[in-house]
Amino acid sequence: MLPVDEKTDEKPAEVSVPEELPLLPSREMVVYPSLLIPLVASEEHTIRLIDEAATGDKMLGIFAQRQGVEEPPPANLYAIGTAAVIAKMFKMPDGTIRALLQGISRIRLREIVQTEPYVKAKIEVIKEEAIEKSTEIEALLRNLQSQFQKVVTLSPNLPDELSLAAASITDPGTLSDFLAAHINLKLEESQDLLETLDIPARLQKLSPFVNRELEILELGTKIQSQVKTEMDKAQREFFLREQLKAIQKELGEVDERTVEINQLRQRLEEAKLPPEAMKEAERELDRLSKMPPQAAEYSTTRTYLDWLVSLPWATSTEDHLDVAEAKRVLDADHYDLEKVKDRILDYLAVRRLKHDMKGPILCFVGPPGVGKTSLGHSIARATGRNFFRMSLGGVRDEAEIRGHRRTYVGALPGRIIQGIRRTGSNNPVFMLDEIDKIGADFRGDPSAALLEVLDPEQNFAFSDHYLEVPFDLSKVMFVTTANLVDPIPPALRDRMEILELSGYTELEKLSITKQFLIPKQLKEHGLSPRMLRISDDAILTIARNYTREADLRNLEREVGTICRKAARQVAENGKKTTTVTVRNLKKFLGNPKFRYEMAGMVDEVGVATGLAWTPFGGDVLSVEASVIPGNGGVILTGQLGDVMQESARAALTYTRSKAKALGVKDDFHSKNDVHIHVPAGAIPKDGPSAGITMAVALASALTNRPVRREIAMTGEITLRGKILPIGGLKEKMLAAHRAGIKKVILPKDNEKDLEDVPPHVKQSLKFALADHIDEVLRQTLKPTARRAAK
Repeated sequence: MLPVDEKTDEKPAEVSVPEELPLLPSREMVVYPSLLIPLVASEEHTIRLIDEAATGDKMLGIFAQRQGVEEPPPANLYAIGTAAVIAKMFKMPDGTIRALLQGISRIRLREIVQTEPYVKAKIEVIKEEAIEKSTEIEALLRNLQSQFQKVVTLSPNLPDELSLAAASITDPGTLSDFLAAHINLKLEESQDLLETLDIPARLQKLSPFVNRELEILELGTKIQSQVKTEMDKAQREFFLREQLKAIQKELGEVDERTVEINQLRQRLEEAKLPPEAMKEAERELDRLSKMPPQAAEYSTTRTYLDWLVSLPWATSTEDHLDVAEAKRVLDADHYDLEKVKDRILDYLAVRRLKHDMKGPILCFVGPPGVGKTSLGHSIARATGRNFFRMSLGGVRDEAEIRGHRRTYVGALPGRIIQGIRRTGSNNPVFMLDEIDKIGADFRGDPSAALLEVLDPEQNFAFSDHYLEVPFDLSKVMFVTTANLVDPIPPALRDRMEILELSGYTELEKLSITKQFLIPKQLKEHGLSPRMLRISDDAILTIARNYTREADLRNLEREVGTICRKAARQVAENGKKTTTVTVRNLKKFLGNPKFRYEMAGMVDEVGVATGLAWTPFGGDVLSVEASVIPGNGGVILTGQLGDVMQESARAALTYTRSKAKALGVKDDFHSKNDVHIHVPAGAIPKDGPSAGITMAVALASALTNRPVRREIAMTGEITLRGKILPIGGLKEKMLAAHRAGIKKVILPKDNEKDLEDVPPHVKQSLKFALADHIDEVLRQTLKPTARRAAK
């Protein structure tokens, strides 16, 4: 809107306004008196209205429409509007009309007299009364003019001439209408100023609106200035960097940070990352290139990219698929262990036929020291793969397996990814040692994290918390070790192929000592084979009386002790050859440390020979039973476990049920106490396999019939006298052979396990298979003198 005359503050000459005027509804603006308004009319009824008004007295009334009212004009028109004169009018070729309207005065709507083709109504002219200028009015006028001048200065849409025009207006009413028309007001606020007829009140209402407009413009200018400053700074830095690059290029120098980024980009291309990992790496590298080296995240992002590019995503070692050569390597490293060797050779044979075969998950279970860990090294040697060993003993934090999130300070990948990086190939032999010693606490359950690692159906996309991109572990050959199977969680145990490694027999210990241990110890102590000779009997005596173990660690230590004694004799006396036999063994190793049970010298009443399994191998047990006067009590001694005590009670119950068949009085239990004792009372014992031994000892004590000393037995007994199978048969047969036993009675269901017994043991022992205790009693109890005579 423009003032009628920018050079004077006088109002235009008064124009007579008729009582009836055509009404022009205004949707978006309020028209004030004394101002010029441009108008573009394209609607038919508006064009007709302006046409007829122009041919008449050239006057019309402009009223604003109420917003939010659904009714059409004139029902939605405000009551007060502005009378205007058509100053100029142009008809355009497209049929539209462009006109310039000049506001005359405020008018009030009285009565609608016509609605078609346009609205026509009776109006009333509102005359503004002249006011006397006071100090307050003068202050308001100056404040408004000053504030509006600032608005014009800050606003990009208002020309500078408006501030001069406002300064030249001295009439309060005209100035208020002029300012209200040139600041941003809502329709309701503009209409409120139009309807405020009291000029001082109108000036009071207008002042906060002008101040609000000024605050908005100042805030916008401040924001724009900040944005411009940041843009100028960024542009300045960009130009400086480009100039620096050009200078360094001319001087032959390169920025270290640029070199580092370029090296990382080259390493990324050489690493041959999968698409998903490559996308993440490029995103992080792009962030790194835009990040200043002083930023806190710079080193974190740099370390992350280092891990990504250093992993062997596409680097593999070539497998040695020569089965004969692999067998030679395995035999050279380990004696016996045929089952394990056969499994490895089977895997290599299949790999020769199917190159994309997934790696097996093997679990070696056996006593400490039988060669589980060294088997991993041998497998790596035989297959030509890299080897990595990770000990799980005492691991309680899940992050040890999956790593930490990058949000943590000092975060790193888990030990699985670390091991893969160290091996430098994506198909190593990865040994998880002591998997049965893994634990869980508030930091998570590592065994649950291993479920994905040790599952060929899942580990092709193993996700480490630090990397957050999948890594393929399906080519890795995982080998785990454990001393016991029971502590391993069932879900984890189900994912592995269990291969049991039992303890070594005496003959195996003899062969291993001669082939491996003695040459190794001679080399470590600087001795030649001529300087020390140990007889076979001496080695067997060391294994029996100086060590009690399933493995060979203590045996190797004892051999080392002998080597040191021999080296001392060479140093002191110049003795060139030292021979160790059973007779002079005590001189080198001192008194024997252990004693093995041997078969009894005479047949005794109430004493039966049983066989037991221990973590160190098999052993012979003497079970003693005695019947003494009492009140039917049962005494069990010898540190018997719960299962063994239950076996003793089951044997007693069966003996009582067969009292008549055994020739014992039915009421013997009410007048006597039964005492069962297993010697070596300081050693805890448990298990069900001594059941038939206790039953034989009880029957012998009750019937006063001796037990044959050359017979040993093992088996679990039921209340009905049935004999159930047991475990550890190989170790028990070795113990019987070592103790001089001639005959062994064992459960019939254990016949298949005799295949594992060494041939030389089978040749020296007789085996009797029984499925009921009556058969055992017939073979073990000697007849009384009367029965023998009969």
